[in-house]
Amino acid sequence: MLHSTIALAQSESRIYLLHSDRLFHDSNVDAKAQILVGNVQFRHEDILMYCDSALFYEQSNSLDAFGNVRMLQGDTVSLDGDILYYNGLDKLARVRNNVVLVHGNTTLYTDSLDYDRLYNVGYFFEGGRLVTPDNDMTSDWGEYRPDLKLAIFNYNVHMVSPAPPQKARTVLQSDTLYYYTETSVANTGGPSTIDDGDSHIYTEYAYMNTNTNHLTLLQRSEMSSPGKKIIGDSIVWHSTDSVGEAFGNVIYTDIINKNAMTGNYCYYNDKLGYTLGTDSACVMDFSQGSDTMYMHADSIKMYTHNIKTDSVYRTMHAYNHVRMFRHDMQGVCDSLVYLSNDSVIQMHKDPILWMGEQQLLGEEIQAFMNDSTLDSVYVLRQTLSCERLDSIHYNQVAGHEMHSYMKNGELHTTHVIGNVILNYYPIDEDSLMVALNHMESTEMKMFMGENRKIKKIWMPAAEGTFYPIPMIPSNVRYLENFQWFDYVRPTSPQDIFNWRGKHEGSELKKSVQRKAPLQELNKLGKQNGNVQNKRTKKVSTH
Repeated sequence: MLHSTIALAQSESRIYLLHSDRLFHDSNVDAKAQILVGNVQFRHEDILMYCDSALFYEQSNSLDAFGNVRMLQGDTVSLDGDILYYNGLDKLARVRNNVVLVHGNTTLYTDSLDYDRLYNVGYFFEGGRLVTPDNDMTSDWGEYRPDLKLAIFNYNVHMVSPAPPQKARTVLQSDTLYYYTETSVANTGGPSTIDDGDSHIYTEYAYMNTNTNHLTLLQRSEMSSPGKKIIGDSIVWHSTDSVGEAFGNVIYTDIINKNAMTGNYCYYNDKLGYTLGTDSACVMDFSQGSDTMYMHADSIKMYTHNIKTDSVYRTMHAYNHVRMFRHDMQGVCDSLVYLSNDSVIQMHKDPILWMGEQQLLGEEIQAFMNDSTLDSVYVLRQTLSCERLDSIHYNQVAGHEMHSYMKNGELHTTHVIGNVILNYYPIDEDSLMVALNHMESTEMKMFMGENRKIKKIWMPAAEGTFYPIPMIPSNVRYLENFQWFDYVRPTSPQDIFNWRGKHEGSELKKSVQRKAPLQELNKLGKQNGNVQNKRTKKVSTH
């Protein structure tokens, strides 16, 4: 029984000559070979082999085929070339010159291919090109596995998507590439560059679906487009929609607008000019020369308007726990809006702005920039300006609206409107405080001189008292809404991530603007009816 099984296995593995126009033996050519010429055809297991001529080594179960060589494995794989060396024992086919392997809609072109039927894999090592309906790929070395529908490329890998003659949308260059022909998914396994439209990508590990134009980039990848660059531990890019997401230690740089965003998550839409940053989000504005503005919030959104026009401008919205730091200016608030066309920063909900020893607060603060310097500040409702002279003495101004104007970065003029209250400590020639000047008015203009000293104060009419330093009443020393929030103030670019809220009870109480009652038609009709009934009753009593 054992001998019959061995004999059966040997007969199944033998190469069979099916046809040849001529068959002869010539010891001058090869003493061990049968020489076959004309329409030669062999069969080995489930494959058929065709050629113009061949040397058939029946004893070693091998053959050398020449001219118009073709191998057919069922109806799935065909392999053409000029020369074929085939060994039936190890099932290895070596095809040379003008090699073409076709598997379904996948075609591999090369000059040297070793096809291992035992493991169902073909190797090329002198350059190869794989073409599918979607993509065109070349490399110095590679392999193709028909059963897995997987191609592996190494060294000088170049992929174009879609395949010619269509216009290339994506061009990939890599050291290693894995391509699945059934799903059109490509994975890189080494340093790679991808040019996708206007976007240029560097990555060392990427998943790319060439059907959906979807990219997943890993291992600290970098993606750039004209004027913009984003780096992240991982990046997901939807090429068709120009939408991307970046995760982990993200750095988004806008070279044109001279700002950058960092954080652990970033979403961006190139078509809409929209960017969102969360999770330790920080915006750095370096458009103002050497002094960079740093700002942190729970969420930061940036919008680009009129993208394809000469009137392009940007807005930035920051929400919750906003803290910003620049060496000449610091601020905190709950929400903030920046408009690049007006160069204005709008701060909302308990905003505080510091400039040196001066603190501004109110219900809303608008800071207007002029190039790299602060040009003016507009504070609305429950306004308070404090200037610290020492640990207990503060110049203070309160009112309904406050306009402060700067010159060369220094406070020049302050205009306060509505319910103005002023606490001011005049300084004599010896730089000593002589008294407290407490005044109240409907309007005030304060003009500053050198060294931030008050040069002149104008009021249309005022009531006030001049208190010598030792005689200042305790209830006059500080205005009713006075607060010094130095413990909240950001002290460095790193400190913007450390949220410190106001002490409980020190928050601004929202001012209520009363509205005139509106009459409703149905109520008005009832009122008119009641009046008419009363008149009727009066008439009937008479």
